Amino acid sequence: MSTNRTFTMIKPDAVADGHTGPIIQQIEKAGYKIVAITKLKMSPEQAGQFYAVHSERPFYQSLCDYMSKSEIIPMILEKENAVADFRTFIGSTNPAEAAEGTIRKQFAKSLEANAIHGSDSDENAAIEGAFFFPGV
Repeated sequence: MSTNRTFTMIKPDAVADGHTGPIIQQIEKAGYKIVAITKLKMSPEQAGQFYAVHSERPFYQSLCDYMSKSEIIPMILEKENAVADFRTFIGSTNPAEAAEGTIRKQFAKSLEANAIHGSDSDENAAIEGAFFFPGV
């Protein structure tokens, strides 16, 4: 069963490069309601916990290092068919393959520094959202 909520976070490079405002504007213009939002810097331990599902993958440590290097903007968003539609809206994980007009095509620097995260399932959206916003 699909829900109407998804989780996203604007990643360190996009925050550091001043893209937070334009990204949030586009999210809201696309009809997503921001249910929860904050700005924070994850510790390496928090990044490790958040990305524990990838702990056996070769990119795990570099991902944790990247995500804990500077501030991020985690958010819970609401809209009908939120997870699937948001993944289409932000574009392919690899910005070189992302469709024109998507967030990643506009703001990503590389596969790792791809500007924004979007949950890949309703279950993960709930888990990821609860990590940053317990009880929301």
